[in-house]
Amino acid sequence: MHTNLKRTLTKECINKVGEMVKVQGWVKKIRHLGNISFIVLRERTGELQCVLEGKLAGVIIETESVIEVIGKIVPTNNTVLGVELLIKSVKVINKNDLLPFEVNKKEVNTGLENLLNHRVLSLRHEKIASIFKIKATLEEAFREYLINMDFIRIFTPKIVSQGAEGGANVFNLNYFGKDAFLAQSPQFYKQMMVASGLEYVFEIGPVFRAEEHNSSRHLNEYISLDLEMAFIEEYEELMELETQVIKFMFEKVKEKNENELKLLNIEMPTITNIPKLKLHEAREILKNRFKKEMPEGDLNTEGEKLIATYIKETTGSEFVFITEYPKENRPMYAMPAENGLTKSFDLLFRGLEITSGGQRIHEYEMLVESFREKGLNVENFQNYLNTFKYGVPPHGGFAIGLERLTAKLLGLTNVREASAFPRDINRLTP
Repeated sequence: MHTNLKRTLTKECINKVGEMVKVQGWVKKIRHLGNISFIVLRERTGELQCVLEGKLAGVIIETESVIEVIGKIVPTNNTVLGVELLIKSVKVINKNDLLPFEVNKKEVNTGLENLLNHRVLSLRHEKIASIFKIKATLEEAFREYLINMDFIRIFTPKIVSQGAEGGANVFNLNYFGKDAFLAQSPQFYKQMMVASGLEYVFEIGPVFRAEEHNSSRHLNEYISLDLEMAFIEEYEELMELETQVIKFMFEKVKEKNENELKLLNIEMPTITNIPKLKLHEAREILKNRFKKEMPEGDLNTEGEKLIATYIKETTGSEFVFITEYPKENRPMYAMPAENGLTKSFDLLFRGLEITSGGQRIHEYEMLVESFREKGLNVENFQNYLNTFKYGVPPHGGFAIGLERLTAKLLGLTNVREASAFPRDINRLTP
């Protein structure tokens, strides 16, 4: 009976009134009311109420089982969709086992560790799934904006011979008897691709940091939204570009994820111009207004949060650029400015650093000297450094941590919530 029917999605059912359809998905809820039962079937495009009558009403089906139902779409005033399905036949494709927690209530009442241990199941909850739909839109919008600006997407190695930051926080691995590392950043390759003549490049991919943090803001693997651009005049151009990129990303989320935002009760921030503070100005504010001393040449976690509070109160902005970090606190490729500072910046969003960026050194001798000042062996980086012998234009770029941006935008308490399968110092599975 109706063996030739192809699968119909929930969103398509509103245009199928009076037709026989085949619908497949998960059982979200089932209610038995005497000679009639109601199944709420869930799949990727929404939920559909399905009605079982007569003998079919007694069918025993566990929630979260995967089923196939065939029946007729009829109009109703009892569902948001405005239609329901009168079931003629039902088949259990795969039954459910005992659930470790209930996923079909308004909230999931279990701890984060349990959610992550049973990640596939927790992602079936509509609020949790919404996080990743919005995250996907943020990535899509970043890519779309840059492609429209003539940026070219690049794909760089994640197995490398040296860490891009020159530090010790790298994961080592045996590469056919040689020492290799997981890439901390695509930084060197971004610059090399700029130097190749592509000029405007971007990459979206994982980066790896072997930092033994166990905090709500750190991951050992995360997705980095990176870009690099040539022929810049000053590093302020990069901050202006990032402002426009984030503005576009947020507009795209408002446009595409209205339902998810409503479900999570999120009001999107309005972005006009993002305020800028020089690092020494931020440190003075923290000292004079909040009586807080910061570590030399940087802001700590508390300092970032307090500066965010100050900027919100004085300008209304939830973002702030912190600029002109000292050379000793920036990587060796950072372009020097006056007084031992660099043409660099961080972007804070609601008190959390989500971006690091700036202008890069483009002259060979200056770059070599910077490597030596950092105590690095120039020979170990010669493949990268040789690039700068062949004519490299002034350039710069930045990188946005996608999980941090998503977590802060959605008010999540832990960045792990914005990673489907997070990697931290304790978690290597699932």
